Amino acid sequence: MKRYKNLSGASEVTGYEFAKDCVTVRFADFSVYKYNVQSVGPDNIVKMKTMAHAGKGLGTFIKTETKDRFARKVR
Repeated sequence: MKRYKNLSGASEVTGYEFAKDCVTVRFADFSVYKYNVQSVGPDNIVKMKTMAHAGKGLGTFIKTETKDRFARKVR
């Protein structure tokens, strides 16, 4: 899992990992969630990958746009 840059300094996201049609996100509380095209839609996966790579906006986007629409909780 890659370390999230957290350019804002206030994100709850600490890491991420990409697969073809999904994004796995680790949060500061050590929980890990997988989001895929079936759970949040292809456009949101593209946005999440872009924000994760940039290191800014992913936590806010998850909180406001995808909320609890994760495919599964990994841990």
